[in-house]
This record gives sequence, C-alpha cells and structure tokens, in this order.
Amino acid sequence: MAFSLTWLPEVLTNAGLKVAESPGWETRGHGDMGNVLGVICHHTATPGKNSGNMPTLNTLIKGRPDLSGPLSQLGLGRDGTYYIVAAGKCYHAGPGAWRGITSGNTNFIGIEAENTGGPDDTPWPAVQIEAYHRGVAAILRHIGKGAEFCAGHKEYALPLGRKSDPDFNMTVFRQAVADILAGNAPAPVLIPVEAPATPTKPARATLRRGLNNDPDLVKIVQTKLGLTADGNFGPKTEAAVRAFQTQHGTVPDGIIGPKTWLMIDP
Repeated sequence: MAFSLTWLPEVLTNAGLKVAESPGWETRGHGDMGNVLGVICHHTATPGKNSGNMPTLNTLIKGRPDLSGPLSQLGLGRDGTYYIVAAGKCYHAGPGAWRGITSGNTNFIGIEAENTGGPDDTPWPAVQIEAYHRGVAAILRHIGKGAEFCAGHKEYALPLGRKSDPDFNMTVFRQAVADILAGNAPAPVLIPVEAPATPTKPARATLRRGLNNDPDLVKIVQTKLGLTADGNFGPKTEAAVRAFQTQHGTVPDGIIGPKTWLMIDP
C-alpha cells in the first residue's frame, strides 16, 4: 500500500525541477507520515566530490549499519535532480525542535543534498542551490506553510551543535525560499519541450526519464551511446546520458534537450 507523500514528484515537476523516482519509493517508509508541517534541510557529508551526482542514494534507501533506511524522502543531486526515495516516514531528524515541533521524523520532510560539507565542495553548484530553494518552496506552498517552516538540521537538532548540516546560511536560504513563495524571484529557465529543426534534422522532442517519450527517438539516443536500442528511457539510458554529458562538459542532468541533441545527433 502506498504511503501518503505520493504527491512529491508532481509538486516538484510542476515547479520546473528535474525528478527521478527510485523503484518502490511509493511503499517505502517506517510507517506513514503524520501531518506534514515543514521541511528539514540536510547535506549528506559523504566524501567524494568527484564520485558522481548522487552517490549517497543507495544509503538513503537502505540505511547505514546504525540506522535503517529510508533516511530521507528526497535526495538532491549536484545537478539539481530530486531523487524520490520514500513516500513514508524517514529517519532523518533525530531529537530536536523547530517552532515548537519536536517530532521531526513524523512532521517534517527530509531533503539530503549531495555535498561533502567540506571546503572541497564549496561553493555549492549554483544549479543545485537553485533547485534546493525551488524544491523547498514548492513543498511549502503545497502544504500551505511559509519559509519559516524550513529548518536546517543544525537548527533543529538538540542539543544545539549536535549537527552542522547544511553548511550554508539558513537565514539567507529561507529568504530565497520566501522570495519564490512571494513571486519575487526570477522564473527558472526551463528546458524547451523540443529541439528546433535544423537544415538536416526535423524538430525533436526533449527526452527524459519518466516522460511519455517517443520510442524511435529514444532508440536513436541509445544507438549513439552504444546501448541496446529498446526505446525505453530507463535508468540505464539516463545514466549513459549523464556520463555522455559529463564527458562533453555540460550539466549532467540526464535530459536530452536541444543542447544534448546537438552533441548526440547533430
């Protein structure tokens, strides 16, 4: 049976954000959530800035030796992709309090953003911070709460000083979220729904995991990347696209938009 946070992908996608659903997320959790009252922001604090976009995803799903997973509802990759981990309660908060609320795991959605928390990972990628702002704003808008219901783990956790994540200024972060909620922030730059026609190619739709993609276009991409051309834009195709984009020095978002179409099939 699915848990209650099945609205997460739609809310984030409607905010113009990139979303990747981990298999089985709808029924994953330590029971269901209570009344969702806010968001707690984290960073993963795992080593390896160059180890990938979201290397902590498996840990968020399965947990650690000392704490069973899922460990957060959402993971946020370095490229701004939201990975949907769970629709139920997650063990991310621990003892703490924010605005009088002490049941963090029950009443707060947890977002674990991929970052080492060290000087090797500062400053954060602009695309990741922008997605962090907009994802938190989208969730708060959906639950009818203001930016003050977004807390950093370091602010929530008791005793104070027990946690240090995330390593950015939460007052500045909340102001950015408040600006989005108030309509005072610039609109995000969205990827066009199709690549325009060229002298040698017709217009081609943007492809990404989770869309109702044209199988023939997907097969073109898969063939170019040396994959089995089955027309299904699944996790293996997405991973291959990310790797290709990294090799070509562009944002590895796993989406075949106009720029990536020109690199893959000019």
